[in-house]
Amino acid sequence: MQSDSIKIGEINTLKIERDSDYGFYLGSLDGDEVLLPNIYIIEDEMPMGGLIDVFVYTDSEDRPVATTKMPYAKLGEYGYFTVVDYKSYGAFVNWGLPKDLFVPLSQQKEYFNIGKKYILRVCLDEQTGRLYGTQKIGKYFNRNLKGLHPNKEFEAIVIAKTPLGYKVVADNQYEGMLFGNEIFEDIRIGDKKRVYIKSTRSDGKLDLSLQPIGKKAKTDEAQEIILHHLKEAGGRVEFTYKSDAEAIKNSFKMSKKNFKRALTALISKGKIELDDNEIRLVQ
Repeated sequence: MQSDSIKIGEINTLKIERDSDYGFYLGSLDGDEVLLPNIYIIEDEMPMGGLIDVFVYTDSEDRPVATTKMPYAKLGEYGYFTVVDYKSYGAFVNWGLPKDLFVPLSQQKEYFNIGKKYILRVCLDEQTGRLYGTQKIGKYFNRNLKGLHPNKEFEAIVIAKTPLGYKVVADNQYEGMLFGNEIFEDIRIGDKKRVYIKSTRSDGKLDLSLQPIGKKAKTDEAQEIILHHLKEAGGRVEFTYKSDAEAIKNSFKMSKKNFKRALTALISKGKIELDDNEIRLVQ
C-alpha cells in the first residue's frame, strides 16, 4: 500500500511517478516526491506507475533521497556501527549506506576511535530533517512495562557486558538483562537475539532469557533444536545422556539438564533412538 507521506529514516512504499535525467521521482499519497537516483534503478523490475519500497534519508546537501539499499538500523533502532572518520565536530560511522551516519560530538559519551565499533541509536533532528547517531541512549528507554508478561518474545540487541551477564535493548525500547549463568551459547556485543521476558522489575527494566520460560516451553524448544541438528547431520549424532555438558552447550546451545529432558521426550514420542554412542533419527 502506498505510503501516505514520505518519512525520513523509514521504509516508504512509494509510486514511481516520473522519469528524469537523474533517476525516478517517487511519490506518496499526499503528493510529495523524492528522487531515486539512477544507480538504484532496475528498469525491468520498476515499471512506471508501480510501487516500490525504499529507504529515505538525506544526501550530502541535506536533500531527501531514496535508496533501495537498507541501512543496518533505521530511525529509532539500535546498531553496532564502525567509525570510519573523525572530525573535531563529530564522528562518521558506516551504517550500510553511501553517506555515512554522523554522530555529533555532543552525542558521544567517550572519544570515538576510527575502526572501533559502538552501540548507537539512529535519531532524527526535527529541525533539519537530518538523521544522526547517538551513544546517549538511556533517555530513550521505555520504563512503562504495563501489559508485558513472562514469556513475551522480543528481538534484542546486546549492548554491554556486565559482571552479571549482558545488557540488551529489547524491541528497540526496553532495557533488559541476560544473566551469564543462563547463557549456553556464544554471545557478543552487537549480536541480535530472540529473548523472552522472565520478569518485569520495579525500576522499569526487564529480566530476560534466551530460552522460553517454564519447563515445558524449554523442553519443546530443545526438542526442535535436537531434531533440526539431527536432520542437518544426516540423521545421527554422537551424543548421549552422558555427553559432556560443555560439548552439549557448544553444539545445541542448551544446558545438559534441558538436553536430557528433551531426549527423554523425543524417545517417548518415537522420534529418536538412543544407544551407548549416538542419537539416531527415526525415519
